[in-house]
Amino acid sequence: MPMVSDSGLRVVDFFCGAGGLSCGFRQARIRVVAGIDLDERCRGTFDANFPEAEFLVADVSSPALSDALESVVARGDDELIFAGCSPCQFWSKVPTAREKSGASKALLRDFGRYVSEWRPGYVVVENVPGLADRGAELVLRPFLRMLRKNGYSFAHGVVSAADYGVPQMRRRFLLLATRLRGGPLLLPEPRESAGLTVRRFIGDPLRLPPISAGHRDPTPLRHSAAGLSATNLERLRRTPPNGGVRSAWSNAQDLQIPAYAGRDGSFRNVYGRVFWDRLSPTITTRFNSLSNGRFGHPEQDRALSLREGATLQTFPRDFAFLGCEADVARQIGNAVPPALAECVGKTLVEHRQSVLHATEAESA
Repeated sequence: MPMVSDSGLRVVDFFCGAGGLSCGFRQARIRVVAGIDLDERCRGTFDANFPEAEFLVADVSSPALSDALESVVARGDDELIFAGCSPCQFWSKVPTAREKSGASKALLRDFGRYVSEWRPGYVVVENVPGLADRGAELVLRPFLRMLRKNGYSFAHGVVSAADYGVPQMRRRFLLLATRLRGGPLLLPEPRESAGLTVRRFIGDPLRLPPISAGHRDPTPLRHSAAGLSATNLERLRRTPPNGGVRSAWSNAQDLQIPAYAGRDGSFRNVYGRVFWDRLSPTITTRFNSLSNGRFGHPEQDRALSLREGATLQTFPRDFAFLGCEADVARQIGNAVPPALAECVGKTLVEHRQSVLHATEAESA
């Protein structure tokens, strides 16, 4: 990916995964100095796209990470950003996900220890909205107390990603903090969301040509689609284009799913097609699977391809994803949408410039 001019700010991307936040920050002219993740499978993708940065395989709860960070960044750096977009399954709305992901509930606390110890100029947190309600007492409020204790001011709230150029129904908790004095640091101003449709992003057949279920794209584009059983292929063929749902074939005994028999309104989006002229559903780690949500292509008889999911997440076309299909789908679904991250990054750059201007004015 092409480099951009440097704003002077640098970011350490905790829980970086494939690097969605790093991608957006780099587009905002912020230099990525390190990505930290416990999942070694993300290394190939991160290294391929951020050769200028160091990828640290580390558990944030381990003291060993402090030693690794010592060689990368200095403490008390006004131009340093710590971004912590930790795995969020425990605070999601899906109870089964919380049961399987209990360890993730303390990751914000672990991240806070590094903020307290290193005292970077800026701190960014992105997570599920549940962090602000279900996780407020146990995790968020102690984190905010830590920020105040260390002299940070902050703004936080639940935002819609569509207000920041992401063509999805995706709500996220966002927090921006700084210990620098130069005017308040506020959440990014929402943008005009008109025109953010699935068609606009993945509807050009010259950029994303029609493919069949099971297609494997050997190029770096990874326009690959999961295979379908004969039964699922027939189900999708009978699902009307542009937003059709499984009730279209619910009366076919050989196609009906026993768990949904007589319950067409239950989990209605499962096996459904995406609408062309609306926002897409939230891109999850299983967006390439027809049975995991409304992830059928609007008109082709297949689920969304890997590259289509990445495009709906606003990754640029030249962002390379390495790994098997399941790993790549997980990297894409777990990522902070780069367009959202870019808006956050530009807000930090503007604030840093206001700090510098205020300092110059005081010195004049």
